[in-house]
Amino acid sequence: MCVTSLLAVRRAGEIRLFSESGMKTLRVWTALGLLVMIVAGWGPAAWAQGVSAAGYSGWYAYGGDAGGTRYAPLEQIDRSNVGDLEVAWTYRTGELGEGSPVAGKLTFEATPVLFEGTLYLSTAFGKVIALDPATGAERWVYDPEVDRTKRYSELTSRGVSVWLDEEAEAGAACRARLFIGTIDARLIALDAATGEPCEDFGKRGQVDLGAGFRRGGGGEYVDYQVTSPPAVINGLVVVGSSIGDNWNVNTGNGAVRAFDARTGKVVWQWSPIAQERTVRTGAANVWSIISADPERDLVFVPTSSPSPDFFGGLRPGDNRYANSVVALRASTGEVVWAFQTVHHDLWDYDIAAQPALVDVMRDGEIVPAVAQATKMGSLFVLHRETGEPLFEVEERPVPQTTVSGETTFATQPFPTRPRPLMPQGPLRPEDVWGPTEEDREACRALLEGRRNEGIFTPPSLEGTIMYPGNASGTNWGSVAYDPQRRLLILSTSRLATLVQLIPRDELAEEQARAERAGEAFEFGAQRGAPYAVKRLTLLSPSGTPCNPPPWGTLAAVDLDTGEVTWEVTVGEFGGQPVGTPIFGGAAVTAGGLVFAGGTMDDTFRAFDVESGEVLWSTKLPRSAIATPMTYQAEDGKQYVVVVAGGHGKLGLPTGDYVMAFALP
Repeated sequence: MCVTSLLAVRRAGEIRLFSESGMKTLRVWTALGLLVMIVAGWGPAAWAQGVSAAGYSGWYAYGGDAGGTRYAPLEQIDRSNVGDLEVAWTYRTGELGEGSPVAGKLTFEATPVLFEGTLYLSTAFGKVIALDPATGAERWVYDPEVDRTKRYSELTSRGVSVWLDEEAEAGAACRARLFIGTIDARLIALDAATGEPCEDFGKRGQVDLGAGFRRGGGGEYVDYQVTSPPAVINGLVVVGSSIGDNWNVNTGNGAVRAFDARTGKVVWQWSPIAQERTVRTGAANVWSIISADPERDLVFVPTSSPSPDFFGGLRPGDNRYANSVVALRASTGEVVWAFQTVHHDLWDYDIAAQPALVDVMRDGEIVPAVAQATKMGSLFVLHRETGEPLFEVEERPVPQTTVSGETTFATQPFPTRPRPLMPQGPLRPEDVWGPTEEDREACRALLEGRRNEGIFTPPSLEGTIMYPGNASGTNWGSVAYDPQRRLLILSTSRLATLVQLIPRDELAEEQARAERAGEAFEFGAQRGAPYAVKRLTLLSPSGTPCNPPPWGTLAAVDLDTGEVTWEVTVGEFGGQPVGTPIFGGAAVTAGGLVFAGGTMDDTFRAFDVESGEVLWSTKLPRSAIATPMTYQAEDGKQYVVVVAGGHGKLGLPTGDYVMAFALP
């Protein structure tokens, strides 16, 4: 699922990051003494052939283009002048979650898109906003009127998608369309010019994604939602879903569906989970961002873990299409190839990052590829047409379960290149970190008596140390690709998680005990399984991660060689450069720059793409837990835009800022 525990420590409703002196204190929403939770045109081949800024149609998709490269061939802002950047305009959306019982979980993770001279973005409750890209002036707002009284398990929308109907007459209504999936499971089509619903799409502009579709039930929250923008390819809108997958064994159907972009009619449906009598499971849904290759008639879907997350005894085997990057024929939905990054997942290691469509040099020739980052800190580079690894992947033995009724997979896939982009455990007592000896002792105590054998140690009754944790590695912020240098830029978070299975008949007693003790565990019912689960991000009493820093890094990988060319710590706590978890992504430009927010320290930065050196930074009114974008407006200026909305589920103060930067 895209909801994963992070940074949870109960101290009178606060999280304290770092020591008592001079450190930031973050307010968090808690339940049962609980935690913060967190957990998303021109193809890359064209960029590699040297598409110039003159031929650049703009940042027209969430990931910059359909292939998720997050690259712009713009160089007005470059390494020599980026230090002069200043705020060009600021827009406030007004969305702060009023009226919602889960307003404390509000996030603002949107990346705007630029299309035909207008900037478009969405808010957590699905409002779509059109802005003047040069001034930030509001052009129109569409409100889907999502029911704010419900308890949504997610409270975000990462953006919208655009489509131009080339068969429609110029000036016709809805010739240019925006598509948004909402947290109440609707797919809506809007006229890009006016914001009015497209009457010929579905029922007066919208499709009910839940109608006649198997959903889960029995959880506290609405557990079938859409949080990422759909993919648009060759007249089709391809949609996944966000599903609460740790409440029940038989949770919602994780199918991916394609709809006709004009009519809203279903064209095909593909399910990653075989619904057989002998297999009791669901999910494996695609909550993150789907990539598209129109020329090859392919969409690339990153699937998540099957339900429930931490016990797989009722879903034997490798659960083939879960935790996989799957290439589907866009016109039919048939599987062309699939590559699984985790067999029989027991760790909530969803593929959270968008598959990036890139190019790799092999024997003097360009090979089309897919770069798939993971929560484990591993990067898989695959042939785009066959799914074959371009760097060798080894199946290595991993620790096995001791839990009755579970059967773990004997091996897991490990890429030989590039090297892991975060430590893969075990987390030893002598390695724990904390600002005081008291903190370190508390962290060591959390390790005592636990299974702690490194990556892929299975969940256990005595408790298992997951390192990487389920909020580690590269999340929905995904990666960025520089086609001129064939460099992949990716951020990683470094955190450890304690996971413990609880026999079903002991759950109520354990929940009551944890509440009395003020423990910040997150409980997952896993109804229908013999075990529930509790989990906790490993933090010291001061609120710092127990694993040693850095806790957030940015790195560059040479895709031709598989070598990590540079890696830098990103983010500060209390002025100390220890890094922070990073959940937004980066954007890269022809000016030799990488722009990235995503950190918890309210700072937006520009890096040198060749060295990782910070060339510019600025403080924002809220943290920018989102991916930036850039474009050249009609006034001739290049703008860099990022939303600064904090993140309620991370315990960060929330806001509603959309900020544009430009040269004086």
